[in-house]
Amino acid sequence: MFGYEKGAFTGANFRKIGLVEAASGGTLFLDEIGDMPLSQQVKLLRLLETGTFRRVGSVEMLGADFRLVCATHRDLEAMVRDGSFRRDFYFRISAFPIRTPALWERPEDIALLADSLLARVAPRAGLRLSPEAQQVLSRMPFPGNIRELRNVIERACVLATGPAILPAHLPSTELGAAAAPRIEGKAGPAGEEIVPLDQAERRYVRWAAQRFAGDRRALARRLGISERTLFRKLRET
Repeated sequence: MFGYEKGAFTGANFRKIGLVEAASGGTLFLDEIGDMPLSQQVKLLRLLETGTFRRVGSVEMLGADFRLVCATHRDLEAMVRDGSFRRDFYFRISAFPIRTPALWERPEDIALLADSLLARVAPRAGLRLSPEAQQVLSRMPFPGNIRELRNVIERACVLATGPAILPAHLPSTELGAAAAPRIEGKAGPAGEEIVPLDQAERRYVRWAAQRFAGDRRALARRLGISERTLFRKLRET
């Protein structure tokens, strides 16, 4: 992050600038900021507060000049509450938060994204998604978002033997969930079948996610659970 001076430690045979110095005059992008350990958060907070840093092995203070952009899939507010993310650091980096809707919140985009990913994954195969496969994809919750959709497309390309990707080429777990009985009433998708309680709960959460028009945070409040719990339950389905 901050670079080091020659001789700062064993193997430091030359001076090396860090990411902060390399981003001078530009943008420093930190992905998955929610996974940053507390010890590193302290160092980055000090950098943001003072606008200065030192290379490892140096006593010279250098000025920092960059725009900081962070990304995460975690619920940082919940992490602040449970103490796994520093409160002062959170407020320092969240001056202008931008929330990207999860894929299951915009099912109308799935077909377009799937076609784009298909062109990237297998540009010379000439494969296309059948209408039936598109319908199955549009009904999946995709808790893993775009990465999960890409994974599904890659596996389908391997299994497809003709010019079109069919529902049979999609993972059986998603197919089973998509084909699960759906009851449109208030009781949810369980129907009259007697199943284990945890399985019924997973079905209901999936059913609610597919039909709720608001965002994930609003759905969690509607279900009376935290957003993190909702994400975990969707991931388990």
